[in-house]
Amino acid sequence: MDGSISSATPACEHFDVLIVGAGISGIGAAYHLRDQCPDKTYVVLDALDSCGGTWRTHRYPGIRSDSDLYTFGYRFKPWIGPPIAEASAILTYLEDVIAENDLARHIRYGHRVVHAAWDSTAALWTVRARRDDGVEGTFTCNFLWMGQGYYRHDQGYTPDWPGMAEYRGLIVHPQTWPDDLDYSGKRILLIGSGATAATLLPAIADDCEHVTLLQRSPTYFIPGRNANELADQLNALDIDPVWTHEIVRRKLLQDQAAFTRRARDEPETVKAELLAGVSAFVGPELTERHFNPHYRPWRQRIAFVPDGDLFRAVMSGKASVADGEIETFTAKGVRLKSGEELEADIIITATGFDLSVLGDIPIVVDGRTVDPADTVTYRGMMFTGVPNLIWVFGYFRASWTLRVDLVSDFVCRLLKHMDERGVRKVEVALRPEDQDMPHLPWVDPEDFNPGYLMRGMSRMPKAGDKPEWRHTQDYWAERAALPKIDLDGAEFIYGSAAPNGISTLERVTS
Repeated sequence: MDGSISSATPACEHFDVLIVGAGISGIGAAYHLRDQCPDKTYVVLDALDSCGGTWRTHRYPGIRSDSDLYTFGYRFKPWIGPPIAEASAILTYLEDVIAENDLARHIRYGHRVVHAAWDSTAALWTVRARRDDGVEGTFTCNFLWMGQGYYRHDQGYTPDWPGMAEYRGLIVHPQTWPDDLDYSGKRILLIGSGATAATLLPAIADDCEHVTLLQRSPTYFIPGRNANELADQLNALDIDPVWTHEIVRRKLLQDQAAFTRRARDEPETVKAELLAGVSAFVGPELTERHFNPHYRPWRQRIAFVPDGDLFRAVMSGKASVADGEIETFTAKGVRLKSGEELEADIIITATGFDLSVLGDIPIVVDGRTVDPADTVTYRGMMFTGVPNLIWVFGYFRASWTLRVDLVSDFVCRLLKHMDERGVRKVEVALRPEDQDMPHLPWVDPEDFNPGYLMRGMSRMPKAGDKPEWRHTQDYWAERAALPKIDLDGAEFIYGSAAPNGISTLERVTS
């Protein structure tokens, strides 16, 4: 299982667990499964030719994390380096996790999962994966662990603006950045206001004639020095990197919890503090004109801007900011609804992700194709009517990897519990007291409303008004709640494959 590909049609292979994706989620899942359930056989399938997911597919200049690597890194492997790092450093970190834990022999690259079907009588998933050479392989597994992320890696979201066909220049989305793109000496129009735009602008500004950042609405940023004072102090004392990682991680999580709470309880004060941070670089006038969002902090992600490089580029004159909505593309650029015209040789649409639910993989249960929107989520991990399947969906206001660790703990505990009970399948179902529960959106748009999620919310599983039936997006509550989940609670239905072809299911009440 070293990832090599032969020309022959592969035979069907069986594993206890099949993990989809070899990015942050899949690698974390593989580590925890190996560490906590060493008797389980498993395989990781990934469509790319190497590990990394997001950090492999995104190749635009300057790509970096938008949150600190002490919490973005796994709890089990210390991060040694600056809090914000570029993709190359993150890929090296992930490659080290694979090498240090002998995970490579379990990973099959160049395997795109195209179909997954559950059979209750056999208590098995049958998964089809298409290789790069076009040959389809078949795998069976007892448990399916979806770690492929939440957006389409092979395409980003670009609005269908009027007149795009009339534009004579080049339109590029950062997610599909051409390796040979030459932007030196060119006039660039960068559309967007989030972390991608904030990363790209300073990375290309020195080589362009000029970059204009066009934003429909501003975003909150936290500019600051790309260093962690506590980590620097501990490193100077020659403290064990494992201790430093854990201490810094705990301090950051404590600080982030306080910040998140304050953003809800005293939003105007937090807003003033965030704007003051930007004003320190560009002054109050530009802050008010271009960097003053109209929503309360944390309704969308807040990106860290290391050393204020975005704002330094603007103040240097190499970049400028324009605000407004696009009326139409023209032959030379775009015209805004205000009438202002912006000319450009290259237009970069840093306009977001295209949401993917369960990797857009057809999921079939006992011959019935599952529409995720018809299910109710159990804590953002499992779905009613879909046995033996977990989806890793991280946090919006904290590092994604924090939930990778927590979900992995839950899955490993669940697998061991099933072995102890002598059962082969588990699914979640609404309890009697949940039958009249309202079915709500995956997240409350009044609480968090990034564009990619709003565009795709109708395709997401439903939530309830109780913690069991929601992805609360609260790491600080979940790190206490998830380890205490009663696996014999009434929401869990267990069963076994039956030799006579009739499945057995058992609802356990606590």
